[in-house]
Amino acid sequence: MNMKWLLAAFSLISVGPAFAQQAVEATSAQEIVVTGSRREADDYSDTMPIITLRRTADFAVQEVRVAGDTREAGKRRDEIYAMIRGAIDLAGRYDVELATGEYVVEPLTVANYRNLPLSNDGRPDTDKTVFLVKTRLAPGVDAKTALDRITRFLKAVPSVGRAEMTEKGDLTLSVVNPDQYRPQIIGLIAADAEATAAKFGTGYGVEVRGLDRPVEWARASLTEVFLYLPSAYVVRPKN
Repeated sequence: MNMKWLLAAFSLISVGPAFAQQAVEATSAQEIVVTGSRREADDYSDTMPIITLRRTADFAVQEVRVAGDTREAGKRRDEIYAMIRGAIDLAGRYDVELATGEYVVEPLTVANYRNLPLSNDGRPDTDKTVFLVKTRLAPGVDAKTALDRITRFLKAVPSVGRAEMTEKGDLTLSVVNPDQYRPQIIGLIAADAEATAAKFGTGYGVEVRGLDRPVEWARASLTEVFLYLPSAYVVRPKN
């Protein structure tokens, strides 16, 4: 498995309209997929301020593809969904969770797994779909441990007919409710601005802008993210 990650490529994971509650702004306890940066996802400039909060992501996330080529269409689709149902039943034993979403992550459960959209797999009489397998990052769970855990789980999922389940792409990350870190980020900005203004003497202060924007993010390492506000400050005479 190639664990290379790209800071400059935000490749969204494809899902269908049944999971269409995808929000541009993170709110509440929503879980956000991080493969590049929010600015790249929203088609903004990729400039990131120097003041960031670096922390371990909440989950390591692997996109998974399930495909089948049984000749009869109804049977083929039933085999794909049956294999996904088997994965849902097995997930808890391997410390992984199943989810769906290209931006906002939502649980994949027995109540909604048949809403996963199927599409042609590039050949006649084939179908495929994708979902996410994730495992929580915690002390002692590095990128290799997380990937090994996910790989063991995928190998344990029983095949159904001609359906096959494979990893798709590289390991990515997710963060739950990025906006909860606003106070910490603002604290870092305030401390840096105060220290910078002090170097100019007591007659100087700062003007800070961008603190009213949502928290943004970028990937920092295999298991870490940068969280930041798109802020800027200017040192000015107090008069």
